[in-house]
Amino acid sequence: MFNNTRVFPARLYGRKSGEKASRPNANNATAKDYLQGRVEVLLIRQLSQDPNEWECLVNPGRRIGVGERLFFGDKDDLQAMVIARGDFGVRHIQFLPVPDFFGVIERLGHVPLPPYIDRPDQVIDRERYQTVYARERGSVAAPTAGLHFTPEVLEQIRSRGIETAEITLHVGLGTFQPVRVEKVEDHQLHRESYNISAQAAAQINEALVSDRRVVAVGTTTVRTLEHVAAQSDDGGVCAASGEADIFIYPGHTFRVVGAMLTNFHLPQSSLLMLVCALGGKARVMSAYQHAVEQKYRFYSYGDCMFVEINDQSDEEVGPI
Repeated sequence: MFNNTRVFPARLYGRKSGEKASRPNANNATAKDYLQGRVEVLLIRQLSQDPNEWECLVNPGRRIGVGERLFFGDKDDLQAMVIARGDFGVRHIQFLPVPDFFGVIERLGHVPLPPYIDRPDQVIDRERYQTVYARERGSVAAPTAGLHFTPEVLEQIRSRGIETAEITLHVGLGTFQPVRVEKVEDHQLHRESYNISAQAAAQINEALVSDRRVVAVGTTTVRTLEHVAAQSDDGGVCAASGEADIFIYPGHTFRVVGAMLTNFHLPQSSLLMLVCALGGKARVMSAYQHAVEQKYRFYSYGDCMFVEINDQSDEEVGPI
C-alpha cells in the first residue's frame, strides 16, 4: 500500500502590515522594518475553499496576532488575514480571492524541506522531494518511506505477482508534531485529510479475506488504513474521505496492516511509537541501537527498515 500524496510549495515568505504589532519608539530607526518585517508562513491544511481558509504555522509567531494582514509576492499577489490563533505557532488565515490560488502558490511558494536539510530549497526539490508515484497535491512533507522506490523497483515488485494499491493521506502537523505531554494517552494528533478509493478498498478487503498480508509503505499509510478500519463495524476498509487523527502507540490492535516499510525516526515522536506498536518495543529499540552503531542515516533521505507485526502484549510501554 502506497500513499500517493504530493508535496506542494507550501512555504511562503512575505511581510506583515504591522497593524496589530505593539508600537516601538517613534525614534527607533528600525521601527518600519519591525512593524512590516518579513514573515514565514507554512500552509498546513486547507480548512475551507470559500472562503479560502488555512491552518498554518507562522514565524515569528509572537509578533503575528489576530487581525494582522499578510502580503506575499513583489506585487502583493496574495493577501491574507490572521483570523484565529492556536498553540505552538499555529494560526488560521484567510486569503483574499484570486483567480488561480494554487497557480500563484506554485509560483511564489517554496518546497518545505525539513529543518535538518540546512540549505534553501532548489527547483530540483520540487521533483526530488517527492515519491515517484506522487499524484494528489496536498502535503507539506513527503511520505519518506516511499522515497526508496523507483519505477524499476515498482516494476520488479509487480513482475513477482505482488499486488499494489494506493491511498492518499496529506502529510501535515499530525505526522511531525512532537509529543509534549507526560502521559502518552493525553497526546492529540492534528487531523490530516485522507481519501481511499473504491478500488483500493476492494483490493485491501480482498487481501484480508484471502489472508494475504497488507504491507504499508510508511507511517502515513498505516495511520490511514487503521483509522478507517477503526470506524467500521467489521474491521474492514471502505471507500471514504475524511480526516484522520488516530494516534497509534504500543498496545494498539492492528486490524489491517501486517507489516510496514519506514525510515528511522526521532525519539519521543509519535512516529517511533507507531513503529514500536507494530514491531514490538524491544525489537524496534534493538534495531535502532544497531542503526546508531552502524551509522545508518535517519530522517527523510535516510535508510529504511522492514517491520513485521509482533505480539507485544507482554511489553510495557515505557519511555520511547
